[in-house]
Amino acid sequence: MNSCKLFLLLLGTVLACQAKRPNIVLIMADDLGFSDLGCYGSEIETPNLDRLAKNGLRFSQFYNTAKCHSSRVSLLTGLYCDQAGSASLSRGATIAEVLKPTGYSTWMSGKWHLSKQPTDFGFQRYWGHLSGACNFFTGDNTFRLNGKEWSVPKNLNGRPFYTTHAMTDFALDFIKEGKIGEASDPFFLYLAYNAPHYPLHAPQKDVEKYDGKYDAGWDQLRQTRYAKQLTTGLIPRKYKLSPRAGHVPAWDSIKESEKKWEADRMEVFAAMIDVVDQNIGRLIEDLKKRKVFDNTLFLFCADNGGCPFERTRGRNLKPWDPKSYWTYDASWAQASNTPFRLYKQNQHEGGISSPLIVHWPEGLKTKPGSITRQPGHLIDFMATFIELSGAKYPKQVGARAIDPLEGKSLLPIFQGEERDGHENLYFHFGTDRALRQGQWKLVSAKGGKWELYDLEKDRTELNDLSAKYSDRVKEMSKLWFDIAKNKDRLIKKGLWPVKGQLKKISFRKDTSGQLKE
Repeated sequence: MNSCKLFLLLLGTVLACQAKRPNIVLIMADDLGFSDLGCYGSEIETPNLDRLAKNGLRFSQFYNTAKCHSSRVSLLTGLYCDQAGSASLSRGATIAEVLKPTGYSTWMSGKWHLSKQPTDFGFQRYWGHLSGACNFFTGDNTFRLNGKEWSVPKNLNGRPFYTTHAMTDFALDFIKEGKIGEASDPFFLYLAYNAPHYPLHAPQKDVEKYDGKYDAGWDQLRQTRYAKQLTTGLIPRKYKLSPRAGHVPAWDSIKESEKKWEADRMEVFAAMIDVVDQNIGRLIEDLKKRKVFDNTLFLFCADNGGCPFERTRGRNLKPWDPKSYWTYDASWAQASNTPFRLYKQNQHEGGISSPLIVHWPEGLKTKPGSITRQPGHLIDFMATFIELSGAKYPKQVGARAIDPLEGKSLLPIFQGEERDGHENLYFHFGTDRALRQGQWKLVSAKGGKWELYDLEKDRTELNDLSAKYSDRVKEMSKLWFDIAKNKDRLIKKGLWPVKGQLKKISFRKDTSGQLKE
């Protein structure tokens, strides 16, 4: 065989291998709790995501960082937030920067919430807002299209402007402009919806769809969602429903006049998630028409648990009025995080546990509808995509010296195997801290005392074992501070010792048999 024929044969082999690389669609929702999708226990209508789960794989122990910007840093870089340089990404490379040299088109639509712009970090096309949150109907002044300022119109593509619709519109535009089809090069699309982050805004027809749905209140909702989680096998029965938090009133104890308001704002929250699912359906349909859906790796996750912040203004205005500014608070947030304790910012399971749905007909080897109990983390996406694409993780990107990759590939789990997981998973935001080591989890809330849980027996963190296993607490605490100082590069307040003693947490059953804190 002459050299020319050999070259053509090798070239054909390379091209054939490249053609098998999947397109990647990575979708992140904002402030969506563990139980807010139908396939994770919810009553909210999410048929498109539920279908992906039914034909794909669900993670029951997938972790985020409990906060918006830090989760985005970890998702994009495969590093812990401060390890990567936090919002500046000064020590991290993005997935886009790593995949682009291998021939992937790199696109993003949605919320950025980091420094500079996505087009400064490897994304060839970008539309969205650079801010952490904005009005869903009128936007703000941070919207950009491919690095240039973009003014929010009253109408877009024949209907009133609404960020969730617009984010999908531009994602579909990028796919169209990329001429995606069976013979095209692969693409990476990062779609970062701002929903259901406050303010609670949704089109009127979508809100009215849920009228009356939450009149029974948050206590009943938690019971209903938990029962569904048990029935579907998402949550093993050995994990008990966490008690209603002490600062959350019993639904039956609040005034009748307040119940209407409380139910109304949960209706809007549900509508926002419903609209996200509708738009994911649009994206799925487009990829099917282009005959690339089967070789597209779809991943859906969230940046933190339900948000407990009460910041409502304009309560008298309807949630489809752009002048309104509703939020929901800890009462509904705990329902969003069923069956876990606590919320966004906290490193207890309610803050850091989120759905992960994986769908990939040509590559996923697990039984359709499977649930994996293997832990995973946002930092694992980078390693996964490197393995799938054949990309190389860089030591330098421009002037940035890049830290060694922290995440580990999820591909063995996708192939139905037991992966060699993380020896330790480290968590930090503000004065909330945690370390997971196998079945053991050490956690501190707001600088309070260290708590220790055996997650194999007690995933909902009801039985604090710190007094019983004080040596383990000391060892894991020492390791947390070592990672915080030497890997995550925390300084000053971030390294303050855990001090103060939270009141001893104990649980009892009330007359109905429900656990109370």
